[in-house]
Amino acid sequence: QVQLVESGGGSVQAGGSLILSCIASGIFDSGYCMAWFRQAPGKEREGVATIDSDGVANYSESLKGRVTISLDNAKKTLSLQMISLNTEDTGEYFCAARRTYCHGDWGDYEMYYWGKGTLVTVSS
Repeated sequence: QVQLVESGGGSVQAGGSLILSCIASGIFDSGYCMAWFRQAPGKEREGVATIDSDGVANYSESLKGRVTISLDNAKKTLSLQMISLNTEDTGEYFCAARRTYCHGDWGDYEMYYWGKGTLVTVSS
């Protein structure tokens, strides 16, 4: 059974940085994709970044340059480094995994296993 547990959320001032982590258990051995999504208050969930188990990463165009996704295959740990945060980055951040490569395609949400999320609050 796949379980994803996020950590690292919290409150930060605008301009600051944050690193989110996600520990995966019961995850697949290879040929999979992990991703970060986020959902701002009152808005729909949106993709932040994906990374395939072969290391190929892709980013939301609106966030490219401010976020870096990384995957430690051995430790089954997914990370998201975020810099230059602004108030619009406030929201719940979700770790997700799916059994196939993403190849930069977010796909349908039903394809993913989901963590419960970690809250990021950016204040001005």
